[in-house]
Amino acid sequence: MVEIILNVEVRDGVGTGPARAVRREGKIPGVLYGGGKPPVGIAVRANEFRKSLYTGKLLGHLVTLQHGDEKQSVIAKAVQFHPVTDEPVHFDLYRVDEHQLIKIEVPVHFKNHETSVGLKKGGTLEVIRHTVELACPADKIPEELVIDLADHDIGDVIRISEIKLPEGVKPAMDRDFVIANVKASSAAQSDAGDTTEG
Repeated sequence: MVEIILNVEVRDGVGTGPARAVRREGKIPGVLYGGGKPPVGIAVRANEFRKSLYTGKLLGHLVTLQHGDEKQSVIAKAVQFHPVTDEPVHFDLYRVDEHQLIKIEVPVHFKNHETSVGLKKGGTLEVIRHTVELACPADKIPEELVIDLADHDIGDVIRISEIKLPEGVKPAMDRDFVIANVKASSAAQSDAGDTTEG
């Protein structure tokens, strides 16, 4: 796994004015929270931040923050984007211990749509949750949760218990919640109706 290191500098002042000044210097302002310490205003060079962001490994992953000789493990929790240019304009980081138990949203992806029993019959996949909140050590955050649709038929309910989670990782919610359903499409239902009536 690629280790992301963000070289940061501490910035003076928070709020709109100082943030604009930071952006004019070609940097992106952010705030470092957590760890029982007061929030600290920081900034990262815009090109370096964008490069880390577009690896897809920045948000929701353990990142190393470097300030001079000091290093700190952090989790990037939020990035704000400009509504027009879609460029990152602000970010929030949280201090964590590498093995600290944290709660974090992880994306859910589905594979084998084309070989799925139910989908081949004309069923549709109804996704209830695109992300799942997990409780896991900061250094063991799964990249994604993958659900294999191959053996799923129409009427199947896919629950969190179906996903094999890495050791030490569990759902933040203590119940077997639904992630998706394989439903009969309205066209498939009307076809079935036609055959039973004839």
